[in-house]
Amino acid sequence: MNSADNNPKRDRQAFGAGGAELRGFAATEVWVFDLDNTLYPAECNLFAQVDQRMGSFIAKELGVPFAQARHLQKAYYKQFGTTLSGLMKVHKMAPEPFLDYVHDIDLTCVPELPQLRAAISRLPGRKLIFTNGSRRHAERVAGKLGVLDEFEGICSIETCEFVPKPQAEAFDRMVKHHDFAADRAAMFEDMPHNLEAPHVLGMTTVLVHSDFYDHPIQKKIKQWREPPEHVHHMTDDLTRFLGSVKPR
Repeated sequence: MNSADNNPKRDRQAFGAGGAELRGFAATEVWVFDLDNTLYPAECNLFAQVDQRMGSFIAKELGVPFAQARHLQKAYYKQFGTTLSGLMKVHKMAPEPFLDYVHDIDLTCVPELPQLRAAISRLPGRKLIFTNGSRRHAERVAGKLGVLDEFEGICSIETCEFVPKPQAEAFDRMVKHHDFAADRAAMFEDMPHNLEAPHVLGMTTVLVHSDFYDHPIQKKIKQWREPPEHVHHMTDDLTRFLGSVKPR
């Protein structure tokens, strides 16, 4: 598969040691997309709203000052992969009220993207959303984008019984739940560490990145001389990239 150009800051075809070409899309039958900052532009910055609401929820539920709640929020994210995992493990907190509260956000900034819809529609095979967010959040955002009915299913944090990406178990549960062969699938993500497990499973991986800064990983991506082995392709324009894909 050749992307629209070879600029490493835009679309990239990946090569391994010795220049050997890595996975393409000739065998892809299942197209799996992360939701936040992948299907919609990172510049929407929905996470700023979610981030603030997480702090407010923790402060209220644990009865601590907001500053302490924010500290716990970030500490749990680093230690457990998601803030929710930390709250569940350390405080035995039920996940549903947390998810309902933090995802009750304003989607005004999310645009309708008919060109993205058309690009997804042209992909042959099954299409899935795989998110660490709630099913309701995924339905709301994908509906606002105008792409919801292009997907046969949503694998949410509830579907994975609250085991989050990047844990390999989350990907195993997703593959099992939707019943497909991982080596016949492609995974699109904005976080490179969330592509490590699908790479191991045999999936073709695509990093969707941008110049918008909302996570320290964006600075690291900019410093890459070459993407890591588990990132087979990368793009800063998902719609254009999908238009360049040459499936079987």
